[in-house]
Amino acid sequence: MAELRAVAMRPDLERLGRFDEHRVRQRFRDAFSAPHTSVVLVNGALAGCVALRPADEGRWLEHFYLAPGVQGRGLGSAVLRSVLERTDADGQTVRLNVLRGSAARRLYERHGFTVESEDPVDVFMARRPPGARVRG
Repeated sequence: MAELRAVAMRPDLERLGRFDEHRVRQRFRDAFSAPHTSVVLVNGALAGCVALRPADEGRWLEHFYLAPGVQGRGLGSAVLRSVLERTDADGQTVRLNVLRGSAARRLYERHGFTVESEDPVDVFMARRPPGARVRG
């Protein structure tokens, strides 16, 4: 899965001038949590992964990577829909970060995520469950 992360993220990290052969894999290894991670298989082969870990006020969606060969075919939407059905049923807000300029941001926006903040590298987004009230 660390290799999948490196392959999936390389174009965006290179575009941002942030790609490092070792660091891209090590960051995954350092944050990996097997109990919170699901593997995505296509025809029995590893095609991706996604982690949903408990966080303050909801869940944190991380390590959502799909192999380049399966991207753009609706698999990401199907996986994300499945994750969000679970969090919606539990009434939980989901937060994530996506690299600036990444095509993945459009996927998240299509599924109801909105920007909470940005920095020079990341865009931080959140999605509240349907019917949730926004605190002001």
